[in-house]
Amino acid sequence: MTLPNSLEETILQAKAATQLALESGARRIQVELVIPEIALQAQALALDFTSIFDSYGSGLRVIFPDTGAAMLARRDWGETVFQLGDLGSRFIPIENKIKPEDEAFLVVCPSSVEINSVEKLCNLAEDRPVVLLIPQLEDVSVVGIGYAARQLRERFLSILESCYYFRPLESAIVYRSYPSLWQVWLEKEDGYELISEQSTKPMGEALENLILKASSNNPDDSSNPANKAKKSGLFATMGRFLKALQQ
Repeated sequence: MTLPNSLEETILQAKAATQLALESGARRIQVELVIPEIALQAQALALDFTSIFDSYGSGLRVIFPDTGAAMLARRDWGETVFQLGDLGSRFIPIENKIKPEDEAFLVVCPSSVEINSVEKLCNLAEDRPVVLLIPQLEDVSVVGIGYAARQLRERFLSILESCYYFRPLESAIVYRSYPSLWQVWLEKEDGYELISEQSTKPMGEALENLILKASSNNPDDSSNPANKAKKSGLFATMGRFLKALQQ
């Protein structure tokens, strides 16, 4: 699998990776596009991703973080084959939001605020697939401290399969497409070079050191206008696609 050249290609890759993970038996999946403002397009992306679940028909339940987001999607989408819902609230728990006939769940853009409801949903789902689409949980898994955060990582976050991950950094991209290994690509004058493949997600200080070491061995000057043009071109394409989703 090669790096996508646009956000449109990124989404196509993410859908393919999700489909493959589901077919391989994965049941707790997350699709992570760590791109600025991507959460603003959650509704459009969710509708696009429902095509993966066509075989489930009315057995698919698309779940938004709150009632307002679910009602907005219902208004914009009109009549759908699949079901729409939300993660509930302190007055109406998630247990009352799902049904025995639900066969699969697509949870759209959950944040750290809804993490407990998402975990409960995954427990209630048992062997039914749950896909988290563009979850905003990086702050929970990375900066969470203390016993509670550690328990959450060990008990729940660790069971989530990142079937697709795309995160552009200042001079690199962290990338994974199921079933491939995690990859780190370093920006160079003529594009991106693969500098690392590993079985676990590269993050924190280890990721920084990896990029720093590779950059010190890279003869290209990061201030080279050619490098900046290449990078800005990629993000300009992504920006145009984000605007297209809003229309």
